[in-house]
Amino acid sequence: MVLLRTITKTGNPDLEFPFTLPIIKNLTTLDLSPVTLFVGENGSGKSTLLEGIAAASRLPIAGGGGGGDVTALPEAQKLAKYLHLSWGLNNHTGFFLRAEDFFGFIKYLNHLQAELRQEKAEFEAKLTGYGRQLATGSLENQIQNLRGRYGDLEALSHGEGYLKFFASRLVPKGLFLLDEPEAALSPTRQLGLISLILESLKTGSQFIIATHSPILMSIPGAGILWFGEQGIVKKSYSQIDHVTITRDFLARPQAFLQHL
Repeated sequence: MVLLRTITKTGNPDLEFPFTLPIIKNLTTLDLSPVTLFVGENGSGKSTLLEGIAAASRLPIAGGGGGGDVTALPEAQKLAKYLHLSWGLNNHTGFFLRAEDFFGFIKYLNHLQAELRQEKAEFEAKLTGYGRQLATGSLENQIQNLRGRYGDLEALSHGEGYLKFFASRLVPKGLFLLDEPEAALSPTRQLGLISLILESLKTGSQFIIATHSPILMSIPGAGILWFGEQGIVKKSYSQIDHVTITRDFLARPQAFLQHL
């Protein structure tokens, strides 16, 4: 049983973004799988729809982007008003995650840690005795608490950190919406993400992922929805342009490059 069964757009709002996007304008009902992949060219509307689903299901943004609440994204909030979600089970757990929010979160943590270190250095220069010990001890505790909770903040800037960040927030029977997670991951780390997803499926979780990655498109049993000129169409892995172009390019790169 999937948590979120279908998504249906209701009504015809005035023509303003995001409803001017053909995919959104012509959306009727989408049937979802335990893993559903939104695939299409840039600007096709897959990320916009993903944000709308996150807002309609009231999922938080992992990493705290947009204030931690996806409804703070105005286009997502407008779209969410016209989306009807049919649930098999809705226990209000999960999150929405964009690679940019992850990197913004790590940037914030590094900035916070640098400020704490600077403040500690200033107290060490100005204070003496017990006052100095008390002030610097408190700041050092805050620095160590950050490292204890999030680990090596420098390492978190890499793909391994993204996977740790993602894995630490997975819960059973959660709905997880990922927008182009491959932006933070090497091919090897993308395989690691697939492994985490497959393990999480065993606990009853569900994933909706917008992606350009042929590696992530290979998730076993995933339903692939192509966002194209004919609307949103279910396709097989071998029918996806991203897959066929990548495969043909790797087989004969010079045949492609000589025409550029």
